[in-house]
Amino acid sequence: SKTPSLIFEYVNNTDFKVLYPKFTDYDVRYYIYELLKALDYCHSKGIMHRDVKPHNVMIDHEKRKLRLIDWGLAEFYHPGTEYNVRVASRYFKGPELLVDFQEYDYSLDMWSLGCMFASMIFRKEPFFHGHDNYDQLVKIAKVLGTDELFAYLDKYDIELDAQYDDILGRYPRKPWNKFVTNENQKFVTKEAIDFLDKLLRYDHQERLTPQEAMEHPYFDPVRQHRDGNGNRA
Repeated sequence: SKTPSLIFEYVNNTDFKVLYPKFTDYDVRYYIYELLKALDYCHSKGIMHRDVKPHNVMIDHEKRKLRLIDWGLAEFYHPGTEYNVRVASRYFKGPELLVDFQEYDYSLDMWSLGCMFASMIFRKEPFFHGHDNYDQLVKIAKVLGTDELFAYLDKYDIELDAQYDDILGRYPRKPWNKFVTNENQKFVTKEAIDFLDKLLRYDHQERLTPQEAMEHPYFDPVRQHRDGNGNRA
């Protein structure tokens, strides 16, 4: 046959709905760090993944190996280019997609990673559970606040779809500590909250880059372990 085939390595993945609840605090730090390494690499090559979500993160927990897969929505980034907002999966769509802002960039992937991280530390899957794309922005606004949303819209001169008039109320920002429970408190450290807060920002320009994220104190235990083991975590 002359049909080209792509052969990928096999990853003995465990479904995230089974695996993530078993994670220790260190596991969460370790795998988010590994995912940041993947995003740092792809962004350094000029590529936005645009579909970061647990279903596209393969983890062989026994080998502690993580792979970011499904590059079907990936695209090269060119500054000032208008991109299709119909990318990423609903629960992981950044606000820029939901308000139809087409000049987005690599930072879209960091919002999606932030949603994954929030669901891991707060044990709430998915973290923002919208019933459709409009409701998705409402769910985000109920956490990050509507004043902050309107400041973001003003900054980028974005006009909200009229459909939001009936469904978007006014909400104060909800402090991250309101999501802490007896079950998840061991994952929610001061560093974890600070890291999350620097990812889940309306304004995409305010989000950490993968490189900046990897230098965050939240990952000190991972970096220390790696440095103590011949540069491997």
